[in-house]
Amino acid sequence: MLTLGIETSCDETAAAVYHNTDGLLSNALYSQIELHKHFGGVVPELASRSQLEKIAPIVETALTQARLTLKDIDNIAVTHTPGLPGSLLVGTCFAKTLAWAKQKKLIGVNHLEGHVFSSFIENKVPFDHICLTASGGHTSLYLVTGYGSYTLLGETLDDAAGEAFDKIAKLMHLPYPGGPVIEKLAQEAHFQDYYHYPRGKPHSLAFSFSGLKTAILYDLIKRKAYDLSTKTFLARNDHELQIKVASSLLVCVADIFEHKLAHALSLYPQVKAITFVGGVACNTYITQRLKTFAQKQNISFFHPSRAYCTDNGAMIAFVGNYKAQQGIFSDLLLDIR
Repeated sequence: MLTLGIETSCDETAAAVYHNTDGLLSNALYSQIELHKHFGGVVPELASRSQLEKIAPIVETALTQARLTLKDIDNIAVTHTPGLPGSLLVGTCFAKTLAWAKQKKLIGVNHLEGHVFSSFIENKVPFDHICLTASGGHTSLYLVTGYGSYTLLGETLDDAAGEAFDKIAKLMHLPYPGGPVIEKLAQEAHFQDYYHYPRGKPHSLAFSFSGLKTAILYDLIKRKAYDLSTKTFLARNDHELQIKVASSLLVCVADIFEHKLAHALSLYPQVKAITFVGGVACNTYITQRLKTFAQKQNISFFHPSRAYCTDNGAMIAFVGNYKAQQGIFSDLLLDIR
């Protein structure tokens, strides 16, 4: 059985083909980072227009890489929630049109479910396990008990972790996206915690990064490095300050993740593993911190390769594959949410 997965929830246009026994056959992606860099974040209108331009070529590339045609495909899985409405519409309408025209079975996939099971593309992950998802759009904890069976334990009340990286990077006049540049700066400080930013409530499974962002803003104002009235970073040439802020921020976020996971494990002692997924899982420092934490807890740790951390079609095709095996399909009334 062959499943074509399509992902257009935000600023990545992606498609992949998954075989139920041979695994992943292709994974094609077009990133819009260069398009949005000038604005310091994703502009929804530009994102959806780019999706319109790239969706057909990317799907064709995924099929070509797999040495297949649409005739060979059994199911078409597509992200229909959550995400930017315009971007979701492009992928969903394209998938529905293909399914109708070629008489293929349609499967609507939750983008977050794709991330939750992205570790499975390359690993045999045991159930039950705790999954931490972290990216620019979401930060959540899930108890995963089976394929398609997962329970939300806690999520961000405001900003996501990756969003906090982007916004704090913008405060310090650093380029977008913020995560990679913050890690690069933190490496220069050998990941020391200079400023001891607030960690929030350790005995809650909910996340909050807006307060962390505000604490750093006020700290920069106090150090006369930021002018709130003009929204200007006044210390553009103060590389040492940027290094210390970036390093302290990264250590703080890693501590928050550890505290939340420790609390989750105390509530669900039966879990056999931890998975760390989403764009923030590209961060080598945080990933290593969580791997070390899992080892101390005597449980397994899994995270996807970089290509499957950011938004991608492979995770949507994987989820579509097991949904098809479970007999879970959508009709042509599938809509975005």
